[in-house]
Amino acid sequence: MFGEFKKFVARGNVLDLAIGVIIGAAFGRIVTSLTESIIMPLIGWVFGDVDFSNFFLLLGEIPADYAGDRTSYAGLKAAGVAMLGYGDFVTQLINFLIVAFALFLLVKAVNRLLDEMQAKQKAADDSAAVPEIPTDPQLDVLKQILAELKDRPETPPTSQFI
Repeated sequence: MFGEFKKFVARGNVLDLAIGVIIGAAFGRIVTSLTESIIMPLIGWVFGDVDFSNFFLLLGEIPADYAGDRTSYAGLKAAGVAMLGYGDFVTQLINFLIVAFALFLLVKAVNRLLDEMQAKQKAADDSAAVPEIPTDPQLDVLKQILAELKDRPETPPTSQFI
């Protein structure tokens, strides 16, 4: 069983997938950092120093013994207050759109590169094709005669010595 597993893991597709997942996770962290550290603060600055992470809707009561900031989403969440954090959702949605757009651009570039490679390969194959060599007119006549003989229905051979 270990040998089969080793053979399975050694396949190129599995290794490619593993590398893709690792790079994708790292890319996701980079985009999350870009969204939370650069894009969302810029959007907040444009709209008047708004912090999207603190946009929420209270669904339950704040405990009487809660001493933290009543406008802090993270603090209220830690206290167990029921709420809808739509600001965090907006941040994650923007994060997703950035990742999706970056992947779209990547796939588009790879497809363009593959199309160019296929076009070059096709051009090379077309140029390597053997051109038709002009033939002698007598040879053309012989080819026509051979074709006519092949098209004739076969007749059984007759014997002269019957």
